[in-house]
Amino acid sequence: MKAIGYRTPGPLTADGPLVAFEAETPTLRPRDLLVRVKAVSVNPVDTKVRAAAAPPEGEARILGFDAAGVVEAVGPEVTGYSAGDEVFYAGSIDRAGSNAELQAVDERIVGRKPATLGFADAAALPLTSITAWELLFDRLAVPYGRKTEAGALLVINGAGGVGSILIQLARRLTGLTVVATASRPETIAWCTALGAHHVIDHRQPLDQGLAAIGIPEVKYVAGLSGTEGHLPAIVRSLKPHGKFALIDDPKVLDIAPFKMKSLSVHWELMFTRPRFGTPDIAEQRRLLDEVSALVDAGVLRTTAKQHLGPLSAETLREAHRAIESGRTIGKIVLDGL
Repeated sequence: MKAIGYRTPGPLTADGPLVAFEAETPTLRPRDLLVRVKAVSVNPVDTKVRAAAAPPEGEARILGFDAAGVVEAVGPEVTGYSAGDEVFYAGSIDRAGSNAELQAVDERIVGRKPATLGFADAAALPLTSITAWELLFDRLAVPYGRKTEAGALLVINGAGGVGSILIQLARRLTGLTVVATASRPETIAWCTALGAHHVIDHRQPLDQGLAAIGIPEVKYVAGLSGTEGHLPAIVRSLKPHGKFALIDDPKVLDIAPFKMKSLSVHWELMFTRPRFGTPDIAEQRRLLDEVSALVDAGVLRTTAKQHLGPLSAETLREAHRAIESGRTIGKIVLDGL
């Protein structure tokens, strides 16, 4: 099958390290689906792995942690899917990814593609939807669907991939006041269109921005980027007994200042369930099916913002460059090989 990946990690060049090559058709595990990939999206994790993680000697690594496609075959213990089903999923960090014609993926982390979306628009959603859902409802323990929940949520970097779906989940499925951060006219407009009640500038101290809109403290903060730089202001912005959840990779995370207010800190990584095969791994399938139903009901919308056409080494490098610029809005999507 055709695939795109790399053999040596490193920065992008005119012709590498992402290259096209022929790969073996994946071998299915008992609970695997074999999916013909129709579309993919690109996430910051793709660029981080490509830049630093070396494949085993003599092998190539296939990236891609978002896909929408059609089931071609199923493993002997699969019970929920059959050939011809349209699906979407984010896969697992420790398996070959979606930048290929075919991908093997555990059925327990796969959802049914929204019927109202094409493959590219659907491929924008899985990884960020799982991340945002787990962060909001599992880590921060905000009650799902309870509009009486009081307080405010601060979403740092609201126009990014995770922020774009987190704003929608919080606005549509909770009673929280949603405050997003953004700094450019186009990102401010994007956050507002997705449902943010307020948008403040993350180039300024966050607590000052909150005070300016009449919200001196918030109950929850979602740290999606820039945690190291924002940490003092996050502490100042949170109410006593507040909660902070983060997804980025600060080199240092000194949470000692959180003690005085009895603040809690929560890590979110959507790969934890598939990577460790946790007993509740099928929760990812359940939440993707819920996201799919919410999309079809018109409650949530795709976060696809830029469509780069068919997947190739060249278009994938273009997507990686855009992600590394730190200026993307929503998600970048590509059609399958």
